[in-house]
Amino acid sequence: MLYKSTASMLTSSSWIPRQALARTTVASSLLIPHRNVAARTRFFSIVASAQSPPPPPQYSSTASSESNAVRRPRVLVTGSLGQLGSGLVKQLRTMYGNENVVASDIRKAPNELMENGPFIYADVMNYPMLERIVVDWRIDWIVHYSALLSAVAEKNPALALSVNMTGFQNVLELAKVHRLRLYSPSTIGAFGPSTPKVDTPDLTIMRPNTIYGITKLHMELLGEYYREKFGVDFRSARYPGVLSADTPPGGGTTDYAVDIFHHAIRHGHYDCFLSKDTRLPMMYLSDCIKGTIDHLTHPTPLPQSVYNIAAVSFTPEELATEIRKYLPHFTISYPDPARPDFRQAIADSWPASLDDSMARRDFGWKEEYGFESMVKLMLDKIQAQVDAEKFSPTTAAMTA
Repeated sequence: MLYKSTASMLTSSSWIPRQALARTTVASSLLIPHRNVAARTRFFSIVASAQSPPPPPQYSSTASSESNAVRRPRVLVTGSLGQLGSGLVKQLRTMYGNENVVASDIRKAPNELMENGPFIYADVMNYPMLERIVVDWRIDWIVHYSALLSAVAEKNPALALSVNMTGFQNVLELAKVHRLRLYSPSTIGAFGPSTPKVDTPDLTIMRPNTIYGITKLHMELLGEYYREKFGVDFRSARYPGVLSADTPPGGGTTDYAVDIFHHAIRHGHYDCFLSKDTRLPMMYLSDCIKGTIDHLTHPTPLPQSVYNIAAVSFTPEELATEIRKYLPHFTISYPDPARPDFRQAIADSWPASLDDSMARRDFGWKEEYGFESMVKLMLDKIQAQVDAEKFSPTTAAMTA
């Protein structure tokens, strides 16, 4: 049976898609048992040949003795080069050992990630490739981060449908066939303009009007269906905007809340693409990773599959005012109300704040960083990066 490769279509959570590569790979040597062909291809019209991933580690007597006691889970993280994926991989490797957390993406990984544990090429549009990885590496859990984010998805709706929906359907079917635990985050974008905007609960009206939100609501409903119908251990949390000083923004509407710090320190001014009073829920990256791990590692399935998690809510003007406590001369400008940025309509369809009381009750979710402490941490980290750049050998050579 022939499969056409669409690996170039895939993007990780931190990558704005470039022009697709004009290359197609066809293979005819893939053997799939006849009884599984229909089930595995019914929903997955875009798949590719199972290219060979790096060989999995050889298991020693140490690994054998570990399995006789309590075997640590082996985790596959897709889209691991994104803002969230890279941080989660690092934390999971601390918990379960470097060899037990397999990072993956379709881009070349930085040396730090390569040196600290396995990294492999994995195209989430390619079901046979993913299945071979699951089998060869003895994967127990999948954390699925490969997706196009809100602003990028709105500019590339066809690609977003393919990556966000087909990619998820592939990992969900793998979770069913191989009895895996599957964690795939959702978003505040899964709600919509008719959703109550203040203290939005877990269960409410959900009619998203962006392609990103539509694909994420599809993910939530399909994951819950597989949990009820097939017993898949599917888990998800609706992420708010996530702030981090360590990785660049990934094409999301809430990215202004990261960009603003870089511009404040480097330039003293920021042109915001949202209006001054646009209130959105946010959290710091380490809190997001902590909440994800608390949810992922809970020993038993929880009363519901999908939870809200959040920490604070603020507007661009409130954020600028807090930054001025440390940088008094910082200025900010906003779009002409008569000509709003296209991301304003996306933000206006999202909640202003979330009710995450169910996550706090069911798996102990609690943030560490509030508004003021998060702002100070972002400024301190980015200032340290700027200071390090001034004294780097490359910068010295350029200014000499």
